[in-house]
Amino acid sequence: MTDTFQGTLLGWSEETGLGLLGSTVRRTVLDHGAWVDVRPGWVTGADALFERLLERVPWRAERRHMYDRVVDVPRLLKFYGEGEPLPDPVLDEARDALDAHYARELGEPFRTAGLCLYRDGRDSVAWHGDTIGRGSSEDTMVAIVSVGTPRALLLRPRGGGPTLRHELGHGDLLVMGGSCQRAWEHAVPKTARPTGPRISVQFRPRGVR
Repeated sequence: MTDTFQGTLLGWSEETGLGLLGSTVRRTVLDHGAWVDVRPGWVTGADALFERLLERVPWRAERRHMYDRVVDVPRLLKFYGEGEPLPDPVLDEARDALDAHYARELGEPFRTAGLCLYRDGRDSVAWHGDTIGRGSSEDTMVAIVSVGTPRALLLRPRGGGPTLRHELGHGDLLVMGGSCQRAWEHAVPKTARPTGPRISVQFRPRGVR
């Protein structure tokens, strides 16, 4: 189903947990009221978590209408709605920690978790913002935890402008906040370089997709 995943000595441990947030989170303030927080290596033992998610999550392929035809979505997916049990207790711990850290700014808890499996460099997601629902008109947050082989996540202002690049994997956390979903776009581009699989976990508040 995927290319071979090779972990790191720092990322591999049977004991999976979370590091601190607080002052370890680096914020970049963007234009138009948007911002991005990054916390490298937040999940300890992230490679073990990757292996568990790869095995436990009921991954599925989807097809979607694109212009005048139906195409395969170039990644595997699983969405966990409100109240649906998550596939690993570390994800529950991560959601609780994010709720605590961002409670004052966000003003509500993270409610859902969308998981994407990028099997190799051919899997990708095109430029977009999470604007289905409240993200199209309100400031909100999307928190992304990445495990597996690092892949580039790109951000650019809507309408064009300089592109920011973050290599995410092995337990990294990236949070997009403020007006980021409606004023900026993000993407995971295809790559011709040999690369192993990556799993992205996106925590969102109610009504944001």
